Amino acid sequence: MATIQITKTNIESVITSNPMVVLDFWAAWCGPCRTFAPVFERASEEHPDFVFGKVDTEAEREIAGHFGITSIPTLVIFREGIGVYQEAGAMPARALDQVLQATRELDMIAVREEIARRQKEGVSDDEPWELREDDE
Repeated sequence: MATIQITKTNIESVITSNPMVVLDFWAAWCGPCRTFAPVFERASEEHPDFVFGKVDTEAEREIAGHFGITSIPTLVIFREGIGVYQEAGAMPARALDQVLQATRELDMIAVREEIARRQKEGVSDDEPWELREDDE
C-alpha cells in the first residue's frame, strides 16, 4: 500500500477509521528523513494491515505542534484510535518491522483498562496523540 499525505483535513478520519495507523513526521530539508523514506515506503508495502501516512511538518505545522514534534523524523503509531508509540529518529527496516509486530500484539483491553485507571486516578497524561475536540 502506498503512503498517504496527512493534512489537517484528513488526520482525524485516518486515525479513527483505520485499526492501525503509522505516521511519519518529516520535512524535505531533513537528511535523516530522506534516508528513512524508502524504509517507510517498503514497510507500507510489506504491512498492508497498517495505513501509512506522511506528515510534512513544514506544510502541517499545526499538526506537528499538536503532537509535540521537536525532532524529525518522528514516528507515531495508533491502534484502534489510541496512540501507542511515538519515537524520534530514523530506524532500520528490521526495527520498524519489530515495532509494527509489537503493535499488532498489543493487548488493547489492557491498554484501555490502563487508560481508564489513570483517568479515574486523575493522572494527567496529556499525551500528544490524544485527539480532543478542543484541538480543532
